[in-house]
Amino acid sequence: MSISYANAQDYFPTDSGVKTTEGTTFAFINATIFVTHNEVIDKGTLLIKDGKVTRIGKSVKIPKGTKTIDLNGKTIYPSFIDIYSDFGLAKPSKQPSRSRTRQYEATREGYYWNDHIRPETNPITAFKFNAKQAKELLEAGFGVVNTHYNDGIVQGNGLLIALNPNSSDAYRILDTKSAQYLSFNKSAKSNQAYPSSRMGAMALLRQVFNDADWYAKGNMKNKDLSLEAFNANKKLLQIFETNTVLDALRADKVGDEFGVQYTIVGSGEEFERINDIKATNANFIIPINFSNVYDVSDPLLAQHITLRDMRKWNQEPSNLSVLSKNGINFALTTHSLKSLSSFHKNLQKAIKYGFDKEKALAALTTIPATIIGKSTVGNLKEGSYANFIITSGDIFDSKTTIYENWVQGDKNVINNMNIKDITGNYMLYVNNTNYNLAITGKGAKQTATITKGDKKIKSKFSYKDDWISMTLNDDGRFTRLLGKIINASNVMQGDAFDTQGNKSNWSASIKVRKNAKKKSTKKEKEEAIIVVPVSYPNIGFGNYVQPKATTILVKNVTVWTSEDEGILENTDVLLKDGKITKIGKNLRASGATEIDGTGKHLTAGIVDEHSHIAASSINEGAQNSSAEVTIEDVIDPNDINIYRNISGGTTTSQILHGSANPIGGRSAIIKLKWGENAENMIYHNSPKFIKFALGENVKQSRSTNGTRFPQTRMGVEQVFTDYFTRAQEYDALKKSGKPFRKDAEMETLVEILHGERFISCHSYVQSEINMLMNVADKMGFKINTFTHILEGYKVADKMKVRGIGGSTFSDWWAYKYEVNDAIPYNAAIMHNAGITVAINSDDREMSRRLNQEAAKTVKYGGMTELEAWKMVTINPAKLLHIDDKVGSIKVGKDADVVLWSHHPMSIYAKVEKTIIDGKVFFDRIEDLKKREAIKQEKSKLINMMLQEKMSGGKTQIPTKRKDINFHCDTEI
Repeated sequence: MSISYANAQDYFPTDSGVKTTEGTTFAFINATIFVTHNEVIDKGTLLIKDGKVTRIGKSVKIPKGTKTIDLNGKTIYPSFIDIYSDFGLAKPSKQPSRSRTRQYEATREGYYWNDHIRPETNPITAFKFNAKQAKELLEAGFGVVNTHYNDGIVQGNGLLIALNPNSSDAYRILDTKSAQYLSFNKSAKSNQAYPSSRMGAMALLRQVFNDADWYAKGNMKNKDLSLEAFNANKKLLQIFETNTVLDALRADKVGDEFGVQYTIVGSGEEFERINDIKATNANFIIPINFSNVYDVSDPLLAQHITLRDMRKWNQEPSNLSVLSKNGINFALTTHSLKSLSSFHKNLQKAIKYGFDKEKALAALTTIPATIIGKSTVGNLKEGSYANFIITSGDIFDSKTTIYENWVQGDKNVINNMNIKDITGNYMLYVNNTNYNLAITGKGAKQTATITKGDKKIKSKFSYKDDWISMTLNDDGRFTRLLGKIINASNVMQGDAFDTQGNKSNWSASIKVRKNAKKKSTKKEKEEAIIVVPVSYPNIGFGNYVQPKATTILVKNVTVWTSEDEGILENTDVLLKDGKITKIGKNLRASGATEIDGTGKHLTAGIVDEHSHIAASSINEGAQNSSAEVTIEDVIDPNDINIYRNISGGTTTSQILHGSANPIGGRSAIIKLKWGENAENMIYHNSPKFIKFALGENVKQSRSTNGTRFPQTRMGVEQVFTDYFTRAQEYDALKKSGKPFRKDAEMETLVEILHGERFISCHSYVQSEINMLMNVADKMGFKINTFTHILEGYKVADKMKVRGIGGSTFSDWWAYKYEVNDAIPYNAAIMHNAGITVAINSDDREMSRRLNQEAAKTVKYGGMTELEAWKMVTINPAKLLHIDDKVGSIKVGKDADVVLWSHHPMSIYAKVEKTIIDGKVFFDRIEDLKKREAIKQEKSKLINMMLQEKMSGGKTQIPTKRKDINFHCDTEI
């Protein structure tokens, strides 16, 4: 029934000769009315006219001529709002690649230089009301959606749409500039290679902010429609889509840098880092797309499921409750649901897991309305749109039926209010035969299953206009039944007809369950919710309680100082307030935890100058310089290799960009504080480093995508010369006092020219090493470290003159052509030439065995044990300019120490404790306890999964998770 006031605009001409206005005043009486999520009127009246609420309350005077609808026993709620949707817009399709070569340039003129920045996108030009999709949303209770074209890093603006199929876009479109949308995902409309990583997307977004500011000040000579739109959209609500909890924190970080508070579309993983999520102070839009239970019936397949994935299945239904209890403001969205039909089921599950119903209603009505800045939706206050749903009861009860969804005063029937609910289990009597009749469903969608004993009877069932119609096929004997409900107890009676037209009677009465209360109690016990606790990180070996700094006194231990004092026998070391405070014999400390070090060895924590663990991406290789990106943006505190590294005594790592391009990205120097968040792992006031690279990787001789400049070693040299020439010009312009466009890439290179950022350069071949040293001399910058440098023994004299350090492998060679001349004596030869030499890993496995890598230099080159040990402690600390903090056992330095069971370079040595900043982050005894706890927890979760499957839960097949061993050659 269409009663729309909005079929035609009032100033449009009419061809009918007579123009009439249909009356649209309705009064809904005797209903339980939710004006807002926490304002409820019992036996209230809702008066609407011309698509708006005119009066609401218990005593409302109903105007003459108003159509009155009695809703006694029924409930009215404001219709729901989804503020993250792509309703009415085609999903972007991937642009086919036209050649085998990668695309590096933009395809558009007059727009930003990167195709993935598309703030000028206005969906109004492509919007088409989707009646089928609207019907599904209306049936789920939604009345308004905020839609946008989900494509690109900056995606353009959104549209606020009323889901009124009886109206026109002139009335349905409530706002044509509702928000600006962003993500870390590239546009499907372009194959432009940059950015190719998460850190690249973040760097690009920062540069957009800088360029937009430069453009707004009138400094650009050209017109840029993208930057104009970006600036114009700054006043809009900013909605940022993320796919992981770490990406949510990364998006907030970029926003904070430019004074923008994003509203963040979450992932459903927020419970894993709830304190960090709370600290963003952001509004969130949360999907409720819960995982199906894993099918663990095959033990071999079940082995591929990580504990984190098992936990996620168990824990994610509690996410909404956790968010709510932590005071985080959030709206709900249907985004990411494979089927809209699962929305209410998942929401009911979340409520079962502790999510408050009142807050659930707020998350679907008042909160999204407030976030989007629209006071006329999401509530039923006077003056608001007449967007409401009529239900049989509690909207969050699985048994409740949604009857109607009114949008802008237009009625949309979901289920006929006049159809009685006849669901239940009946005893059906037909022709002297008893059957079991089970009716399920809601409204007109009620369906029936008929059985006789254990046998299912083929049948058809319909319930319409109070008439019940059934056809039974019992072993080929067809019987047709027609009848009605005859009393309030749902007793049914009617006529039965066989195929010859003979008529008889049939009846059905609802079954009375014996001991119903007892069974219900038993069922409640069976369905008790068990949520396993969250650890930090929320994977195996995570911490439930973060380590705290305590006073620790290690007694009678062999101390490897990595200082001039050398190795001290039977010595005590006091750790207090996160620092090494005393070294000596017979030390005492009140309240200290004493550790007996008799027969054991204490060393400084191992420092890895060259690592690629604990990062979500390593290479941004789509340009020949990526100096604008930083690994600090993509630190992954959930990486199990952090724990494995501390189990091998490594406490500090420089996480380097890969070697995809001559000028790589900026590095991150971190302490491996297992369980902390990414920001707390990064060194405070960390020295600034950047990765350069030479050789086969940067000229792309080993890449399937090798089409970018440079393609030769000559070209590599030219890249360095060109970029530093530009950097010199940029620096001169900055110093001149004239206006300049802030360029993050150039800013980084200027830091190198000023000696404020250090270079760690991936290198192998003597000729290239000489080349870069000569370029550095010519352009006026210094090289801090040649890393890998397997031909360092050939150029050690030249490195010594320039004060360049070497960080090398102990015995890697022959894994590609340019390492053919590598020798295991390289480290010793460079050391003997007076170079500061470190042994690095570049590999997650080697990084937890660097103690043994150091030992190899004793065999290959005759290094003393003390000098060998320095190559994994104080020497890399010197190369990283953090030797004032770590790398040796010295009073005043950070309490980063490792207790070993044996001589630290022995293959039999095991780490007993790894202490960072005076906190025990690894303890071998606790590690054994964690291993047993993991077995027990997995067993518990597998039992829960089997029970869920046996109860009819939908299952998914376990798949082996892709595990990337990041190293220099990794292309992402």
